[in-house]
Amino acid sequence: MESLFDTIAGLPVHPLVVHFAVVLLPLATVGVIASALFPKIRTRYLGLSVLGVFFGTGAAFVAKQSGEALAARVGLPVRHADLGTYLLITSGVFLLISAFWYWQGRTKKSYSNPLGLLASAIGIAVIGLSIITGHTGAQAVWLGKLQSKSSTSTGSAGGTITLAEVATHNSPDDCWSAIDGKVYNLTTWINKHPGGAVVIKALCGKDGSAGFSGQHQGQRRPADELARFYVGDLKSN
Repeated sequence: MESLFDTIAGLPVHPLVVHFAVVLLPLATVGVIASALFPKIRTRYLGLSVLGVFFGTGAAFVAKQSGEALAARVGLPVRHADLGTYLLITSGVFLLISAFWYWQGRTKKSYSNPLGLLASAIGIAVIGLSIITGHTGAQAVWLGKLQSKSSTSTGSAGGTITLAEVATHNSPDDCWSAIDGKVYNLTTWINKHPGGAVVIKALCGKDGSAGFSGQHQGQRRPADELARFYVGDLKSN
């Protein structure tokens, strides 16, 4: 089952399905909440909204599983992964209550207002989690990658960067490290590192050659990952 959630045609499944969860699920949830507030909408669109919640919850499940598969390859921010789990659980509960409310109204020809209000309250939580989960995912992908040229090209002439310059990028929000004569901007990798963020934070603003070699000596995959964050060569003394 892992391969099913891993890749499709060489592309990771997660970014292909995650938008169904963070777009379809909130839209369908709004339909359920509107149905609780307005009887005319309830009569026409509650069934369709519940169906949308069903597919949105399914998408949240696939997004969670595919996210874990992607994390095994490139790492995944812990907070984003936790929020994905909370979203799946909350949307599952919301689906059950909304479906039961719809079924009760269809069979008894009368909808329970307290049940509709309960569904609405949980629906608000679903919408909030969808927004926050999507936002943390977008941060993991884009934060630090849309920087201006001045923020990523501060090296001296000839493309070399001094260790003193590296030392000015010494925080989790702006993390550079020198490794084996090259300088890397590790800011976006901190929360994705499979070994934990604290390992990368310890390298910020420093020469991390010893730490990297001690942990990954001779391993090709970490070296390939590191190459993605190359900024320039370290100026020799």
